[in-house]
Amino acid sequence: MKKLLILCLILIIYACSTYKGLPEIVSDTSWKTKIIDPYPQQEDGVAEKGFNYLSYGDYVGSGLPYKLAKRQFGRSPKNVLQREGLNATLDYRATAFPAKNGLMVVNGNCFTCHASNLNGQVVLGLGNSFSDFRANFGLFANLASLGMSIKYGKKSLEWEAFEDLNYYLKASGKYIKTNQPGANPAAVLAEAIVRHRNPKDLTYTEDPMYEMPKYTIATDVPPLWNVKKKNALYYTAVGRGDFTKLLFQASYLGIEDSTAARDAVENFKHVVAWMKQLEPPKYPYPINQELAESGKPLFENHCSKCHGTYGENETYPNKVVSLGLVKTDPYYASYAVKAPIVEWYNQSWFAQSEPKSYFEPEAGYIAQPLDGIWATAPYLHNGSVPTLEDLLNSPQRPKFWERKGSTSDYDPKKVGWKYVSKKNSKGKWTYDTTLPSYGNMGHYFGDKLSEEERSAVIEYLKTL
Repeated sequence: MKKLLILCLILIIYACSTYKGLPEIVSDTSWKTKIIDPYPQQEDGVAEKGFNYLSYGDYVGSGLPYKLAKRQFGRSPKNVLQREGLNATLDYRATAFPAKNGLMVVNGNCFTCHASNLNGQVVLGLGNSFSDFRANFGLFANLASLGMSIKYGKKSLEWEAFEDLNYYLKASGKYIKTNQPGANPAAVLAEAIVRHRNPKDLTYTEDPMYEMPKYTIATDVPPLWNVKKKNALYYTAVGRGDFTKLLFQASYLGIEDSTAARDAVENFKHVVAWMKQLEPPKYPYPINQELAESGKPLFENHCSKCHGTYGENETYPNKVVSLGLVKTDPYYASYAVKAPIVEWYNQSWFAQSEPKSYFEPEAGYIAQPLDGIWATAPYLHNGSVPTLEDLLNSPQRPKFWERKGSTSDYDPKKVGWKYVSKKNSKGKWTYDTTLPSYGNMGHYFGDKLSEEERSAVIEYLKTL
């Protein structure tokens, strides 16, 4: 009888679990690190053209009518991008552009995820860790579709300009809902959209080509200024080949087909050029130069083999570290290894036409360049650790932590976001490291340092 009760309890817990559909953790221990070799890139881009395209371009393809959307997207009080015309009045994360039928529409742009507030200033290229995808975007997609059909009708120019966006909002909305604040589901968004695209010409297909995961795994957003050092993109180094195709994921949301994609690719070589000239912001607080100097050899002895060296003769090895060695949360990398989008992508227009890009996932995470590391909190691929001090001293990492004061309040002492440790996950902006794929384990390399050595290394990291 007792065994039967225990079995029933286990079944009840399993039935009520919100974590169904988690990927099987990869346990390959046959390698420790891998070096990713460079792939030839287009070098004829113009940075100014790239910035203009990000600010004004039609790379998302379709959107909501300007007259309807201008209130929802709000006014940018500082005109962060220094834009003119209709875009001067919009938030920097939105762009007004003509749809293929000439109607002016509005949609989000790349700066929605790749710009963020830091000490009261918007830093372009800094990953946005303040977005919140815990809302029901599937419901939003259905309401947007219904509202457009009622207001304009499905034979109107407005609907025609919105239709491609409508397809992909409805296809992806329910899959990008996260259970963690600040985490970004960009990879899941792309995966949900392309399964409704013909791989040969990227046109819309009603029936999906593969199944989506039942658990949404999201990540932190890395800074764009490190693109110039990388031989592969994304945390698992899955993105190989030509960067122009890999970097225009926002276009998945509303472009019509591969012809429109080709236009975007031609412009994204300029976007890549803009990214390559980006520099991280300088640390704005006092630095103990003597302490930083003592931290440099410690860093080079303990950290540079994976993260590179900095200064006059910089190096960056593009090294992927296996899950068995780095020991950080394994779910994102484990899923990427078997994700169905990999096969779709490698058979698609992206991989089969020039310039080619392709997917090659690894059961590990690439050690990131550390330029501007002070500005890129929270840390690890899932943003589970709020400060550098916590990252390099794993026993003090908080299990539950909530941003303190304003979500952008910076802590120059611990180097990262001000936070309060909590006993549970309750709170408006509480990070819960007990959730699958959001664990704060691993990267224990800093634990080998003494307290004095750790302080010196952190002081040196402020100078990068």
